Amino acid sequence: MEVTQVLLSAQAADSTVRKHAEETLNQFQEQNLPGFLLSLTGELASDEKPVESRKLAGLILKNALDAKEQHRKYEFVQRWLSLDVAVKSQIKACLLQILSSPVPDARSTASQVIAKVAGIELPKKQWPELIGSLLTNINQVPPHVKQATLETLGYMCEEVVPEVVDQDQVNKILTAVVQGMNANEGNNEVRLAATQALYNALAFAQANFSNDMERNYVMRVVCEASLSPEVKIRQAAFECLVSIGSIYYEKLASYIQDIFNITSKAVREDVEPVALQAIEFWSSICDEEIDILDEYGGDFTADSEVPCYYFVKQALPALVPMLLETLLKQEEDQDQDESAWNLAMAGGTCLGLVARTVGDDIVPFVMPFIEENITKPDWRQREAATYAFGSILEGPSPDKLMPIVNVALNFMLTALTKDPSSHVKDTTAWTLGRIFEFLHGSMVETPIITPANCQQIITVLLQSMEDAPNVAEKACGAIYFLAQGYEDVNSSSPLTPYFQAIVQSLLIVTHREDAGESRLRTAAYETLNEVVRCSTGETTHLILELVQVIMRELHKSLEAQKLSSDEREKQNELQGLLCGCLQVIIQKLGASDGTKFAFLQYADQIMNLFLRVFASRSATVHEEAMLAIGALAYTTGPDFTKYMPEFYKYLEMGLQNFGEYQVCAVTVGVMGDICRALEDKILPYCDGIMTQLLKDLSSNQLHRSVKPPIFSCFGDIALAIGENFEKYLMYVMPMLQSAAELSAHTSGADDEMIEYTNLLRNGILEAYSGILQGFKNSPKTQLLIPFAPHILQFLDIIYMEKDMDDVVMKTAIGVLGDLADTLGSNAGSLIQQSQSGKEFLNECLSSDDHLIKESAEWAKLAITRTVEGFGIGVNQVDTLHKGCQLGGVHVHVNSRKMLKFDATLDYDYAGPNQKHDSRGRRGGNGGKNP
Repeated sequence: MEVTQVLLSAQAADSTVRKHAEETLNQFQEQNLPGFLLSLTGELASDEKPVESRKLAGLILKNALDAKEQHRKYEFVQRWLSLDVAVKSQIKACLLQILSSPVPDARSTASQVIAKVAGIELPKKQWPELIGSLLTNINQVPPHVKQATLETLGYMCEEVVPEVVDQDQVNKILTAVVQGMNANEGNNEVRLAATQALYNALAFAQANFSNDMERNYVMRVVCEASLSPEVKIRQAAFECLVSIGSIYYEKLASYIQDIFNITSKAVREDVEPVALQAIEFWSSICDEEIDILDEYGGDFTADSEVPCYYFVKQALPALVPMLLETLLKQEEDQDQDESAWNLAMAGGTCLGLVARTVGDDIVPFVMPFIEENITKPDWRQREAATYAFGSILEGPSPDKLMPIVNVALNFMLTALTKDPSSHVKDTTAWTLGRIFEFLHGSMVETPIITPANCQQIITVLLQSMEDAPNVAEKACGAIYFLAQGYEDVNSSSPLTPYFQAIVQSLLIVTHREDAGESRLRTAAYETLNEVVRCSTGETTHLILELVQVIMRELHKSLEAQKLSSDEREKQNELQGLLCGCLQVIIQKLGASDGTKFAFLQYADQIMNLFLRVFASRSATVHEEAMLAIGALAYTTGPDFTKYMPEFYKYLEMGLQNFGEYQVCAVTVGVMGDICRALEDKILPYCDGIMTQLLKDLSSNQLHRSVKPPIFSCFGDIALAIGENFEKYLMYVMPMLQSAAELSAHTSGADDEMIEYTNLLRNGILEAYSGILQGFKNSPKTQLLIPFAPHILQFLDIIYMEKDMDDVVMKTAIGVLGDLADTLGSNAGSLIQQSQSGKEFLNECLSSDDHLIKESAEWAKLAITRTVEGFGIGVNQVDTLHKGCQLGGVHVHVNSRKMLKFDATLDYDYAGPNQKHDSRGRRGGNGGKNP
């Protein structure tokens, strides 16, 4: 096919022309993939073709090799590997030739495509000549070819893991890159490409950074590049320094003074993009030292694997003043633009990380700045002083901060209502929220909130919720953390007298015309949720009234007709917030028998509203409504059965929703909650549910994150229906065995893959646990005996791998006990033969984690009943039984099941009170809001 015209038509303004061209390209790809890829490569390679068609050809080519979704990425990799070798060789040769093209866009696109191919082929030991071919291009070629080649090497280092490239090739790549960065290299584009390539190649340079001479050379070249006349080169050099700080922290001691001088000069004198990276270097050093101190608790010796050099503590006298200066460089509109990230914000974030790194030591360096600026006439100085104070509240001890906070509180409450600057009020409300987050609650001995100041605090915050949206949003956040501080109060809470006023004020905020700005409506509902969640029993009658208010709001939103697409989006967002609010109220009122009985009068109406929400077919609302239904099922228990005939079609719809995989995952989680609520009353629906879950697992379209909860859901279903699970064993057990084998070997995997593998293992183990317990005491128990060796083999392998997390360890030792408890003597001899069963059990028995230890004690008890001489005597068994009083399998499993419900429904609160989080990613770590 002549693709030029089709590619141009695919960018046409006329949607009909555009759609027809896209269909033509898709059809070409499906019917003749080799011809399709060759045509695109030829288009990209031809300098006679229009720039627009070449750009799109390159983009489609790149997207044909990679995808964000794991299942599609895997599919594309397999598709490329299965192509004819001659076709692949032709494409690769053509791509390498394009690096010599005079057109920059063509060279850059070819660089990215070559890297994508390298990411597929190099791990398979294919295209071994690639790196040699690229390195040949570096020497004796025009600058534009050198630039494109360095760019390709950089992209390639981003695509492949270091283990794929041997050290000799790494040395040659680094030599070429560092030479390209050299100040003697006259071409700035080459220097920039080399500096950016080094950033990606640093992870490969472990051996080189262990060699003093090579490390010194790299550091010298990076520092020289940080002083380049070209802004982009300076910025790229500081990005390299940030990466070096993270990867090679332990190698920095001899360079840290020079780096401080360079970064300090950049922060004070350079343009903002460069200054931001210079601050980021110190943020990355803080991150490293926080992690080391958390892991080792300060117990260092000369032989420690990763020593802490206390770079931040040593730099305090110079580092803190430098950061405080940046706080005075605010922008007029910084609070209105939520995506903004400027010098003042970066400085404040870094200051907060410094406080977490050094604790009390930061306070004397910051207090003079605060005292000097807090009452100045210029709003910038007042705001900077307030921001500095708020930034250092996490890290220093309460003993150090409380005297200062007690003095500052009245001043800040006055500023929040009377300061003429919206910027100052915004930051003051944020700082108050930080005070309540870190210095208020059950862990603090001396309370900040007293009977004397509680009314004033509430009055000021409620008044501020009527202020500009950005100020009102932070005031909501302060209320959020104020309420959270009384989470563990069982008797009367100091907030109880103000509960009604707070709730009414928050509801008024949700109806403000400008509530769509600064996340204000979302903040108000999230704060309302937290106020309800942390309330005491004295407010039950008010929460019951709130149920009716939220139901009316949801009904009203469902009645709205003829909305524009923008209005529909806002309506969906509102319905999601209202469903989330009902979920929290249901959990609160369902927590005790007295309040549950009062709530149940509304259950039918609420369920009817949720069903109407599902009928609207919005993914956002579907997810929130599904979570709320999980809470309703838990509260209503077996009575939830009456809703199943109408609800089942939406449950099935959620399980089939591959496109919005979060909806699918949430539906699977709630399916488990419904099983626990209905127990064997779920049986009539199990054929449909199991068919869909098995279909999900068999599909290449399923996002990998949904697989662990599906496996776990098998366990929930088996536990609910007991021996009736027999008909599904022949499908489920081979699938579990296959997944277990895939998850068993993780050598060489990165941290993200290990984390996912642990989620997968836990899901598989929960499936085994539920199935074993579901069949316990059933005549059909013998059906499980053939699967016992595979389960034990899985436990052996994951124990030997030594990379399981605490959650997997707890579930795994529980499964070992389940085997013994359910299969009795049939499992005894197998457990005795287990390579690592006894070692694993002993390791868990000596664990510091009480949940692991508790599961291990129960498992030991179960094993001892079936295995003679497993290292424990009869008297010890009696003592153990009296000591832990677990009473057998049901406590063991229910402890998991009850916890699982809450974990399923937790979502991160991204907060009203979060001024920013580290490095420009707004949102937060404000707490949990189930």
